[in-house]
Amino acid sequence: MTENGQTDTKHPHHPHDKGYKQLLTNKKTFLELIRTFVQEEWVNEIDEDRLILVDKSYVLEDFSEKEADVVYRLRMKERDVIFYILLELQSTVDFLMPFRLLQYMVQIWRETYNNTPKEERERKGFRLPAIVPAVLYNGKNSWSAKMNFREMLADHEKFGRRVLDFSYILFDVNGYSDQELYEMANLISSVFLLDQTMTHKELISRLRKSIRVLRKLTPDEFRQFIVWLKNVIKPKMSGQLQKEIDRIMEETNQSEVEFMIMNLEVTLDEMQQQAEARGVEKGKAEGLKEGELRKAIDTARVALKKGFSIDDIVEITGLDKNIVQKLKNELN
Repeated sequence: MTENGQTDTKHPHHPHDKGYKQLLTNKKTFLELIRTFVQEEWVNEIDEDRLILVDKSYVLEDFSEKEADVVYRLRMKERDVIFYILLELQSTVDFLMPFRLLQYMVQIWRETYNNTPKEERERKGFRLPAIVPAVLYNGKNSWSAKMNFREMLADHEKFGRRVLDFSYILFDVNGYSDQELYEMANLISSVFLLDQTMTHKELISRLRKSIRVLRKLTPDEFRQFIVWLKNVIKPKMSGQLQKEIDRIMEETNQSEVEFMIMNLEVTLDEMQQQAEARGVEKGKAEGLKEGELRKAIDTARVALKKGFSIDDIVEITGLDKNIVQKLKNELN
């Protein structure tokens, strides 16, 4: 939902946004994320049947091009609990994160208040839903934003409990070791493991090490994994290779995951070769330009020695007048 109250229909702009959002809008995967990485007692009280995906975004208009979010509502002991996960899939840490989260939480509370009949919200027993904020971050830099809201307030130490405070859960993709993620051996840990990689060689290596886990996934989980992988890999490729990735993924059978990895490796190698070829061509073009520049400078030096004017040399060589003046000064 945007700041003016309209539902935000914009698609996440980052390929990871779409991939993670599709993953986490599946209740089983969302619960797997919580149960795998949050070691708190209330996690065990979450009943999947009472978990409802809220099909809207609360990201404010100011940030609508920067991120995506996932929101769930849970009925626990006759009270609603809201799980709000912000997908902060950027390369840098946002030090305003506690303040941003507060804005999203207030949006949710405001909507709850406005949608509650007046006579009900004025009762003594009326309560706003508890909101559990979380951030999923996959940047390479260590997360260094404040984890508690009060730490953003000037002189908060003086006022103790009198000032507003909350903390949020952080799912830091690159904060887990590869060994930890291998040992967790589930869908979400496999996704985190592959999201840490930078080169396609690393990606293929980790995929091979994850074959046992991929075979154990349910058909639905395996389909989610394939969709996530495709969303992350395809944007890096040219049109023809994107079609090849689509073909490989569509034809993938869970029992033949090794063949998928082999075909993927061949396609990624081809992508690398194309990139290297483009680099060579670019280098040749830049080398030619550099050679032409050297030739023009040599011509200018000869012309200066023969007494040609600066304006004539500029016209003959195409060099900038300041360069020719500098060459003349050097000769003098």
